[in-house]
Amino acid sequence: MSTDLNWFKSSYSSGQGGDCVEVAAGWVKSSYSGDQQDACVEVATCVHTVHVRDSKDTGIPSFEVSPTAWAAFVSGV
Repeated sequence: MSTDLNWFKSSYSSGQGGDCVEVAAGWVKSSYSGDQQDACVEVATCVHTVHVRDSKDTGIPSFEVSPTAWAAFVSGV
């Protein structure tokens, strides 16, 4: 499991500077990824969003889905 945290600015924060809130989510490598270098997926779950990224190249942007969509995807796999 990755111990680094990824910080996300709350959607409830405005651009005013004084009322910004950030939350941290830790990335977790999928148990289905195994030790193979070509099949690594990590997720970071928040209340309203599941963030998904390629653990081999964490510099590229992750994508986000709703928890409902993620659950449907996982149950279909």
